[in-house]
Amino acid sequence: MRIAVAGGTGVVGRHTAEAVRALGHEPVVLSRRTGVDLVSGRGLDAALARADAVVDTANVASLSAREATEFFQTATGNLLAAAARAGVRHVVLLSIVGVDRMPYDYYAGKVAQERVVEASAVPWSILRATQFHEFAAQLFDRAKLGPLHVAPRARVQPIAAREVGHHLAELAAGAPRGRAADLAGPREERLDDMVKAYARRVGHRGWIPSLALPGGQMKAMRAGLALPSPDARRGRRTFAEWLKDDALARS
Repeated sequence: MRIAVAGGTGVVGRHTAEAVRALGHEPVVLSRRTGVDLVSGRGLDAALARADAVVDTANVASLSAREATEFFQTATGNLLAAAARAGVRHVVLLSIVGVDRMPYDYYAGKVAQERVVEASAVPWSILRATQFHEFAAQLFDRAKLGPLHVAPRARVQPIAAREVGHHLAELAAGAPRGRAADLAGPREERLDDMVKAYARRVGHRGWIPSLALPGGQMKAMRAGLALPSPDARRGRRTFAEWLKDDALARS
């Protein structure tokens, strides 16, 4: 099979492309680096020629509901339109567990993206996954009060991005499922503990306080709304294993 991966150079996309190849299929990476622009549509038709399936892992670095919604509706809409023209038989979208029950501007964009896929004429699957182990590294970099790093309190059940990529590749190679079973890590973790453990792993020795940060998203995560349902599929790689083997490479 020829499987295109939108956002194929990103945190999950690159693992998805690797998994597609490992499963014996041909990956086609869609990114600006390969001459494809999802927002303008440039290069899409040529990139999707002879594609059997498409995986959408494309992302936008915006915390604005308007900007996130505009990006996801436009980029995924263009991707789906090009997929239909190319005769693609299956589109798989990566989304987030709890995206429709947590008040967060970025999540509003992901919900809008899901609706675009659900309305598509191309057969589809949507996989919602929990936060990645890499989330701890992102928060260590971004969650600060002035020069002080802080560790947000929250309940999470993180999963390795590599495992998400493998699951997306398997989904794409199979029949469309609509809403697939959610995917989560093997066990629940405390987000503040994760951030502090990551900080130690990269050599940070300063004090990092645990804080209950304001905002609807963090309040919802403290209440457990980002956790998977009991029937979700579980990955195997723990955060501790990722921290030991992969954290320094953020892979």
